Amino acid sequence: MKIAYRQFCPTDIHKFTRINADPLVESYGIGFYFQYYSRWREYFLVAENNYGEIVAYIMGKNEGIDENHHGHVTAVTVRSDYRKRGIARALMERLEETSVDKGCYFVDLFVRKSNTAAIKLYQKLGYVVYREIIGYYTGPAPENAYDMRKALPLDTEKKSVIPLREPVDASTLPD
Repeated sequence: MKIAYRQFCPTDIHKFTRINADPLVESYGIGFYFQYYSRWREYFLVAENNYGEIVAYIMGKNEGIDENHHGHVTAVTVRSDYRKRGIARALMERLEETSVDKGCYFVDLFVRKSNTAAIKLYQKLGYVVYREIIGYYTGPAPENAYDMRKALPLDTEKKSVIPLREPVDASTLPD
């Protein structure tokens, strides 16, 4: 089955239900998705199958200044019946290319410590655990997160991926 990649459009929001049903997927309110669409459109992509069904998406942004200017993966998810087909890899590569074009030094993301499948994927893509964040995920299943990073070509010395030795508390992170 052929997969097509394109930018998110507002009517796609109604097609996310099946993807967001996964318990490891963070779901957001409609306003959150539209904020990303309006501010960081080039970072919000979907993958669809031959039938026009959205089977995966990625949303992100760029933020920070100077050597802290980076791309951020806010969410990447693939429908369970489409996993292990290289779709997440393709979406991540597109987000990384956008970050390079925007002059970013690295890309980062947060992932639940228990999500070993995602962690392995990110490691295969060149991401390293930069730090652990205590209390990052709240709600019915609170959990710590890993902040994983991948240096981009602008970070020639790979300073952005030198791991921190001590975990940080989520309450100390900027909004």
